[in-house]
Amino acid sequence: METIILFGLFLVVYAVLVLPGLKRKREARDLLASLSEGDEVILDSGLHGIITALDGGIIYLEVSEGVEMKYARSSVAARLLGDTDESGDEK
Repeated sequence: METIILFGLFLVVYAVLVLPGLKRKREARDLLASLSEGDEVILDSGLHGIITALDGGIIYLEVSEGVEMKYARSSVAARLLGDTDESGDEK
């Protein structure tokens, strides 16, 4: 009986602590693999820009007209979807 309770407790801890972390890692891996030129992204530092080129683990990001910067691909936190105006509302 004690073995069943311990096993059940282990399953609950695994489901609550481990599975969400695995899901986040999978989503981050999928995001990095699906990046392409022209995607508007946000970096971990909060910098916004448009990907102009991809070179393995490096992305080139246009942060302003005529200003291109080089970053590690792993620094991408999110891809922005849809067009937004300056107030943050969808166009």
